[in-house]
Amino acid sequence: MHPNLLSILILLSAAVVAVALARRLRLPSMLAYLAIGIAMGPHGFALLSESTEVQGFAEFGIVFLMFTIGLEFSLKRLQSMRSLVFGLGSSQMALTALGTGVVTALAYGQGWKSGIAVGLAVAMSSTAIVARMLSDRFELHSRSGRQTMGVLLFQDLAVAPCLILLPALAASGDDLWRSLGIAAVQTVIVLGLLVLVGQQIMGRIFHAAASVRSNELLVLTTLWIVVGLSFVTAHSGLSLALGAFVGGMLISETVYRHHVEADIRPFRDILLGLFFVTVGMMLDIHFVLANLHKLLLAVLLLISGKALVVLLITRIAKTPLAASLRTAAQLAQAGEFGLVLIELARQLRLIDAGVFQITLSAMLLSMFIAPFLINRAARLSGDLGRGDWAHKATAIHNIAVHSMDLGQHVVICGFGRTGGRIAEFLDIEKVPFIALDVDPQRIADASAKGINIVFGNADRREVLQAAGIARARAVVVTYPEAHSAERVVRIVRAARPDIPIVVRTSDDKDVAKLKAAGATEVIPEVLESSLLIAAETLVQAGIPMRNAIQHVRTARAERYASLRDFYRPEDR
Repeated sequence: MHPNLLSILILLSAAVVAVALARRLRLPSMLAYLAIGIAMGPHGFALLSESTEVQGFAEFGIVFLMFTIGLEFSLKRLQSMRSLVFGLGSSQMALTALGTGVVTALAYGQGWKSGIAVGLAVAMSSTAIVARMLSDRFELHSRSGRQTMGVLLFQDLAVAPCLILLPALAASGDDLWRSLGIAAVQTVIVLGLLVLVGQQIMGRIFHAAASVRSNELLVLTTLWIVVGLSFVTAHSGLSLALGAFVGGMLISETVYRHHVEADIRPFRDILLGLFFVTVGMMLDIHFVLANLHKLLLAVLLLISGKALVVLLITRIAKTPLAASLRTAAQLAQAGEFGLVLIELARQLRLIDAGVFQITLSAMLLSMFIAPFLINRAARLSGDLGRGDWAHKATAIHNIAVHSMDLGQHVVICGFGRTGGRIAEFLDIEKVPFIALDVDPQRIADASAKGINIVFGNADRREVLQAAGIARARAVVVTYPEAHSAERVVRIVRAARPDIPIVVRTSDDKDVAKLKAAGATEVIPEVLESSLLIAAETLVQAGIPMRNAIQHVRTARAERYASLRDFYRPEDR
């Protein structure tokens, strides 16, 4: 039997249970992987052991994460958020790194190089945790959400220079400035290749691959680019992750960006999970327990220090106190790239084992605390998940303006492909409507076509009221996620017990729950697509089209109560 087969089985079994539990508790999967590594690693129950193969795969998790982060760095996005990214972001990182470096040097007796290494690692916050929570709660476009994402964007951008800086710091005293100079030149060369050469070459490569019309070839091309650029940067004295980051930035400027991101996600998620397992395995529980007082102090300093820095710079930027508190809580934890940097600092011997264990433990604990801290801060701010008052007032005023002249209209909640098609049919029938969505690009595109669409979270009672729910004739909810759709249905039904509510869902499993919440009718996409496929199959098999259509009508009559009379089977 293969010697590592039992370890792989144990790891997969633990991952299935832990990730399922994390999802049920609405916690990031990353925390589940960290817990697995801590519990089953050599310092826990010793069910898993570190190996070169595992470390190699885990490092590629970071490579793919850096690649997907690179995909987010379009020059247009940076231009539109430049004040938040380079203003708040640079201030947060500089002040946090400086403060942490001073504490490391004074409290732990470390040199200035160690202080810089620890400071840069601690300054990072978790994009994976925070972005997921903000997205789930529709806070990405509130004032606190925009500030938080701007700072996270700068931190992600700063990872590449940090990956160059730390090896330079590890050089001997005589070679330090020469190493820093070389690192600066390398950075200029990388950016030069990105701006001057990379975009044209990358577009041609993907255009050639796409012309073959093979999804397999596109995936292979993406993997080739990720691994190839990582190989080039690694052999140039830089890091694997930096090459992947550059590759992502190159592809972000092509039309294949979203397709590539969808293809690479499964590789990234699995390998990144393995990376977090290995990070958890590095945590020495015995050392932590023996130095518990130092660890608790470190966690307190990390969370309170980062929160205080963000609170100060946002207040200086004249952000309302409630939004500043939420932004501070959202950025008060350590991040996945901080774990990468602290491990790199250990490998380069910039920090000793004791400082590494205390810092790593404090960072991990802050990440475990983060979801609870964010929720608590939102409650204390008095406006959970709804953005700051100024942002909300402006948004509600804008919605009210768009709905002011409407009556007997339809409120469309969510303007993706389904919402767009509904709007098209309503327009043909001269039925007035207002559409609510939270995607700025989607809103801009639809508005340019003259569609009555406005930014707004439909799961907010005041937003629906501003959209004229009291005088509307129907509501359509097209959210892809059933939990958010259920919340909208309950709010609408509480405000208007008589109004028809039509809900789109992905499959049948959520129908009963949405009906119980008050939906008049729930349309499962799986059912409709299966009916069309079944009818087409019958026709292609030689069955008369009339018979095939009759089968569809019968199935719909059984499923949709409101359309039962219309779909009543005809006499053949």
